[in-house]
Formats: sequence, C-alpha cells, structure tokens
Amino acid sequence: MDIFCKIINGEIPSYKLYEDEKVLVFLDVNPDMNGHSLIVPKKHYLNLYDIDNEILMHIMETARKIGKMLEEKLNIDGLTLVQNNGNIQEVKHYHLHLKPQYKNKPKLLPVEEIYNILTK
Repeated sequence: MDIFCKIINGEIPSYKLYEDEKVLVFLDVNPDMNGHSLIVPKKHYLNLYDIDNEILMHIMETARKIGKMLEEKLNIDGLTLVQNNGNIQEVKHYHLHLKPQYKNKPKLLPVEEIYNILTK
C-alpha cells in the first residue's frame, strides 16, 4: 500500500483542504512553494494511462476550485499543474500537484501555518 492510500484511509495524518467521494486534496508536507497541494483520487490508479476519464475530469474540476481558493487566500499570481508518470513518478499513485506561483517569491512558511490560512 502506498503512502497516498494510507493518507486516504486515515492511517497517516494530512493537512486536508478538500474531500469528496472521489478525491482528497491535501498540502504537500515537503512543499517547494507556499500552498503546494496534491489532488489524489481515492481509488488507486497508477498513472495517467491507468486513470479513468471521469475521475480525470473530476480532478481537473477540483483543481479549479482549489486554485481559486489559493488565489483568494494566498494571493498567488499563477498556478502550475504537474503530473508525473513512469520512473520520475515518486509515489506510484496518480496525483496532480498544484504549485502556486508568486511574482515575488515569498519566504517558505511552515505547512501548518499555510494550512491555518487556507482553512480559516
């Protein structure tokens, strides 16, 4: 069982931003930018070639919602979506990174502090 399955099952805690019957969204615990989040389908899919189209569309709709929240609460200037496959895929469970971009790169804050800002 991979780390994302364990997070989804509640075996490992996470900084949960959003959840519905299909996906879980949480903050990356090793972010490269304030607000770096992951959208993970609750059903295990290996990668882009394995995931079902309905879930893929749902993930993109969720990315819009979370992106809007990041804009409103963190004042981001842009958003990069990243999804890795194959040997460069660190966790072998489909996931989409939402990486906020800022014109003036801010100091990296503790994940807990970002979580508090986003969940107020």
